[in-house]
Amino acid sequence: MEIILLQDVTNLGYKDDIVKVKNGYANNYLLPQGMAIIATPSNRKVHAENMRQRARKEENLRKQGETLQAAVEGKTVRLIAKVGENGHLFGSITSDQIAEALKEQHSYDIDRKKIVVDGAKIKEVGTFPVQINIYKEIKATVNIEVVAE
Repeated sequence: MEIILLQDVTNLGYKDDIVKVKNGYANNYLLPQGMAIIATPSNRKVHAENMRQRARKEENLRKQGETLQAAVEGKTVRLIAKVGENGHLFGSITSDQIAEALKEQHSYDIDRKKIVVDGAKIKEVGTFPVQINIYKEIKATVNIEVVAE
């Protein structure tokens, strides 16, 4: 029996794959658990249309990501922080602070979860590279300049 997977199934395939399995495995496990549907001609047409629409949407997201990458790449964001006697910050610079500074200084609205600080947290005055994961393999590097208050 051929089925269309609705989610990833270990040792069988990934979501949206059309695979051939034994009737008992499909009828007793995959179909009742909601992991798959039978690959009838009508289901195949719906699946093909969904895949086309998903590819078109992904292409638009990729183009937007590349545009944002070109705009953000190499920008410098300046953050002012309280500093102790030895040059260390009271606390550290977080991805949330970086996201706010990018929005204020350069008008780029980037989710804080997509900002990755290399190594440990930023706890000193200086310039540090920070990676932004824009979309899948599209990444940009922004320089964070931490200045004493």
